Amino acid sequence: MTLTHLTQEARARQLDVFGALHDGQDTVILLGPFEPGFWARFTDSAEFGDGLPDPMDRWSKSVISDLASRWGGHPVFPSDGPPYPPFFDWALRSGRAWRSPVTLLVHDTAGLWVSFRGAVRLPGRLALPPAPNCPCDTCDAPCKTACPVDALSDVGYDTGKCIDHLNGADHAGCMGSGCAARRACPISQNYGRLAAQSAFHMKAFNPR
Repeated sequence: MTLTHLTQEARARQLDVFGALHDGQDTVILLGPFEPGFWARFTDSAEFGDGLPDPMDRWSKSVISDLASRWGGHPVFPSDGPPYPPFFDWALRSGRAWRSPVTLLVHDTAGLWVSFRGAVRLPGRLALPPAPNCPCDTCDAPCKTACPVDALSDVGYDTGKCIDHLNGADHAGCMGSGCAARRACPISQNYGRLAAQSAFHMKAFNPR
């Protein structure tokens, strides 16, 4: 079993390998949305249409659990816990995600839209490719000035400012299309994520 084979199987389900790392004697495979096309696959699912809570989490668990079974591994999800799995640390250790100038994770193909739907822990240490260069090293960092209320900076994320803005009169841009700082990232703009998906996540973050 190779990382290329795992990537092909994940993409057939509209997920992508967002990174991989060795953890002890195991290999952790990080999975995120494969764009374009992820939103259409999810909205066509039974979980999206059944009216029950947390449809994306339930869809992710179903699909990733099936992949884990096929691969002979164990599924892991951000909601498992407490204690919760160290997805942020795993992302950094994979060599395909970094702390951006606004402290949020930035990914080599998803940019600031990076999100991990789950992971699969496999026994054994798979061969892994060399890590790419961080895209921020050659970027003018438009993310630093994109937030309309300066809620994001190199010292952290002011969630209070962010939520106040989302509940204010001038909230339509971020609520309808997703975080302005995430949208400003050049890698994000090439990722293919639809505004409808961003609006779905923003509503979950700030249900009002």
